[in-house]
Amino acid sequence: MKQLFEAHKIGGKTLKNRIVVPAMVYSIFRNDGYVAEENIEHYRAIAKSGAGLIIQEATSVSNTGRMIETQLGIWEDEQVTGLKRIADTVHEEGSTVVIQLHHAGLMSVDGVRDCPSDFSVPVMFTLAMNGKEMTPHTLEQVKQQFISAGRRAYEAGYDGIELHGADGYLISQFFSTNVNKRTDSYGSQPGQFALEILKEIRVITSDSFIIGIRLGGFEPTLEKSTEYAKLLEPYTDYFNISSGFFMNSSSKPSKPEDYPFSENVYAAEIIKKAVRKPVFAVDEITDLQMMETILEQTNTDMVSIGYGLQVLSKNNQK
Repeated sequence: MKQLFEAHKIGGKTLKNRIVVPAMVYSIFRNDGYVAEENIEHYRAIAKSGAGLIIQEATSVSNTGRMIETQLGIWEDEQVTGLKRIADTVHEEGSTVVIQLHHAGLMSVDGVRDCPSDFSVPVMFTLAMNGKEMTPHTLEQVKQQFISAGRRAYEAGYDGIELHGADGYLISQFFSTNVNKRTDSYGSQPGQFALEILKEIRVITSDSFIIGIRLGGFEPTLEKSTEYAKLLEPYTDYFNISSGFFMNSSSKPSKPEDYPFSENVYAAEIIKKAVRKPVFAVDEITDLQMMETILEQTNTDMVSIGYGLQVLSKNNQK
């Protein structure tokens, strides 16, 4: 039986327990993408909780692909110095840290909103977010931005990266056949964009460098997401199962009526049956007892606790 506070190996790293702090955006201090002192102290406090793995908040690979103006960035080499201070701080507290690489795509805060296909999402009243189909040149440019960000993360001393492929952002948009209507291979094979990024980051890092992906569990169906997990498994060290791209209540993920946990946990349980790499459960997990129950009942490998992190901190102080 898997125990919450037992050591567990992910890729080339051994984590001190099966607890994950998921990526939660905290950056509200600067609008140039650079690390502020507040960011460093924030991650110091998180590391003191004793979690085995910390996933740094969504960090943008592109100045024009940010979801908020104050989002942390990893789009230029000069940002590495500040990012290294975060990685070093977490290591000083005895935790492992990976950085989440992110591009908002259609959900970008300003500029041209890159999207696999022309697409529009209603916001309110007559307002909408409009995405412009990426040309082959733009697609290659953004792909290289992810790969370069992976190199910078490696140089900054992170233990790994997590590719953000969920929650409606750019890679999620490629996965979703409701959004991705391209007529090239990136449309006929929606997992190709993420696959190429993962492959290239592995080439320029090391075998011990963790490469994970946050994957939507219903993209647009659980069956399709399971196919993506199988496709990506040779090139990733873990799957962190979250939400996909859904546009309205009719496309919202569903679970069996009597299932005791959230839709995302249900998706993680099903995907775990199809892959051998570690799978993380996340969403609406509030306390240590619930975390232990999920490990036991779903056979997932790690469980995430975010906004209930104070529960873990109190336990670590005992």
